[in-house]
Amino acid sequence: MKFDKKMLLLYAVTDRKWVGRQSFAEQLEEALKGGVTMVQLREKDMGREQFMEEAMKARRLCHQYGVPFIVNDDVEVALQSGADGVHVGIEDAPVAEIRKRVPKDFIIGATCKTVEQAKFAEASGADYMGVGAVFPSPTKKNAVRITNEQLREITSCVSIPAVAIGGITYDNVTALKGSQIAGVAVVSAVFAEPDIVKATGLLKKRVMTVIEEREYLHENKNGIEHCGE
Repeated sequence: MKFDKKMLLLYAVTDRKWVGRQSFAEQLEEALKGGVTMVQLREKDMGREQFMEEAMKARRLCHQYGVPFIVNDDVEVALQSGADGVHVGIEDAPVAEIRKRVPKDFIIGATCKTVEQAKFAEASGADYMGVGAVFPSPTKKNAVRITNEQLREITSCVSIPAVAIGGITYDNVTALKGSQIAGVAVVSAVFAEPDIVKATGLLKKRVMTVIEEREYLHENKNGIEHCGE
């Protein structure tokens, strides 16, 4: 699946801590019905075999809705499950090494917390970057915070698009307006909601007011000279 930055508009990251009233598959399908534009399967505490099974099921469901499916961290699971891409953290496999091993249109996302990391990710072949935590995160309580000023600096210094992540909710997402992000990545703002379809739809509409058309068409030339160098 060829990458388009509009895929990042509402990027859902899975978390099984919210499974209970519904199964994981039911929650994921409700998020897809609600309008998420990309899904990342994140399973930190699952064995490889089960992770592979879940990845294949999630990939089939995402593709039914025409939504790209990304695997967190594990390149082998991503490739073998037929995922559209992988997202890696700062301490995971280097983007440049992954790019050598994967098909041409395989999507690679990289976590970035500094201008230097963003530039390195872009030079290494990343398609997009995840930047955060932009707010206190209930899922990653020790995550390093990124200020709005730092977020704007990072997004303006590279040409690859950025998705903001960390503690983003319907109530606080408008604070990110003007940051030149291509979208937001959320966990609890989708999967912790009692009505996932409704919550996802409302959040998507609000995110669309944050991601202005001029930001989709943004050219780096206005920011490159102010990268803190």
